[in-house]
Amino acid sequence: MPNYLRHEIILVHYPFSDLSGGKVRPAAIISPVHPSEDVIVVALTSRIARLLPGEFVLNDWKEAKLNVPSAVKRGIYTVNSSLIIRAVGKLSASDQKKLDRSLRQWLGL
Repeated sequence: MPNYLRHEIILVHYPFSDLSGGKVRPAAIISPVHPSEDVIVVALTSRIARLLPGEFVLNDWKEAKLNVPSAVKRGIYTVNSSLIIRAVGKLSASDQKKLDRSLRQWLGL
């Protein structure tokens, strides 16, 4: 069972809601390492206009090994590790702090 680190950037195969197919998309791990086949992630997107409260453009997207400017999206998802294609990078310390603030805001913590 692979272990992924919190704030690691992964490529994951997201299935379409009707299960007719899927797309490979980047995501950031928000769960700590734990003995489970599932990880908890937030989606990343290259659509950086019209962001919702708590969503933000990554300052250090190149450092995170992303190909284009990307934003953290509000959705929190549980993903089976079998859908993870590979790890590609890690959020910078400043983007980690922003993500943690957003999670607290979204969850009312």
